[in-house]
Amino acid sequence: MAGNTNSTNEKQEFYRKKHKEEMKHHVLTFAMMIAFTLIAFGLVIAGVSAMFTIPIILVLAAVQVLFQLYYFMHMNQEGHEFPALMIYSGIFAAVLTVLALTTIVWWG
Repeated sequence: MAGNTNSTNEKQEFYRKKHKEEMKHHVLTFAMMIAFTLIAFGLVIAGVSAMFTIPIILVLAAVQVLFQLYYFMHMNQEGHEFPALMIYSGIFAAVLTVLALTTIVWWG
């Protein structure tokens, strides 16, 4: 019985460390997303050239989406292969659609 209690305590300590590390990742990622949002707002408020501002905002938005997928939706963990495939397929279809429509508008 005493051996079982020791094993339970080790499991609890392992999960406590794991949850603490996950929480640190969540807080750090959240802080980075807030910083990226403030940078985007700062560029717009400062009146920086649109040719510079728009690509920077799009890159910051893409990084935020990746952070949200991997840290807040836990797509980096095992067992999420099918949802990840569906999300990436949707992103691919959206990018392909935007490229097609941009090409049609540009040539038209």
